[in-house]
Amino acid sequence: MDKRISLQDAVSKVKDGMTVMVGGFLAAGSPIAILDELAKSGVKDLTLICNDTAYADVAHGKLITNKQVKKVIVSHIGTNPNTSEQMNSGELEIEFSPQGTLAERVRAAGAGLGGVLTSTGLGTVVAEGKTVINIDGKDYLLEKPLKADVALLGATLADEAGNLVYVGTTQNFNPLMATAADLVIVEAEKVVKVGEIAPEQVHTPAVFVDYIYSK
Repeated sequence: MDKRISLQDAVSKVKDGMTVMVGGFLAAGSPIAILDELAKSGVKDLTLICNDTAYADVAHGKLITNKQVKKVIVSHIGTNPNTSEQMNSGELEIEFSPQGTLAERVRAAGAGLGGVLTSTGLGTVVAEGKTVINIDGKDYLLEKPLKADVALLGATLADEAGNLVYVGTTQNFNPLMATAADLVIVEAEKVVKVGEIAPEQVHTPAVFVDYIYSK
C-alpha cells in the first residue's frame, strides 16, 4: 500500500483543539514543510508535545509565534522567546517535563503502560500535584503516559509502505512518538520502493505509519 499524500492533505488532518506530537530536536528531525504549512492554515487551540519549541520563525516555533497553541508539554523553551513571553502573559500553558521523563512518558503510551516511576523532579515544581510512590524506602514520582491525536514526524528515508530510517540525531523522539499517536504523518526526505530498505535498517516499522508526505 502506497501511503503517500499531498502536503495539503497532510495539513488538513490536523484539526482545532487536537493534541499533536512533533518529533525532532530544535527542528532537526522535524517535518519542516508540514509545520510551515500548518502555520499558514489557521488551525488553533493545539496542545503540542515536543522536546522544545524550536525557534520563533522555525518549524513548530511558528505555531507558537502565531498563537495557534494553547498548551505545550515540553522539556525546555529557551530558544524561542515567544514561548516564554506567552507563558508569562498567561496566554500559553506550559507543562515542563524533564527530557528523559518526557521521552519515557511517550514510550509508556506507545507500550501500553500505566506510567513510569522516576526520582527526577522530586522536591521541585515538577512534582507539584503528582503521586509519590515509595518502593523499598525510596520515593518516586508517578509520571503518566503521553498520547496524541496526531504525531508529525520527520524521516530521512521511507518506503511506500511507511518503513522509516532516521539518520544521525534526527532520531530524537521520532521513533517513540510514532508509537504513541492515533494518527502518524511522516515527512520524508526520500521515498523508495518497498524492499529497498534492508529490514535491519528500519527504525520505525510501517505498521505505525499512516501517511507519508515527500516533496
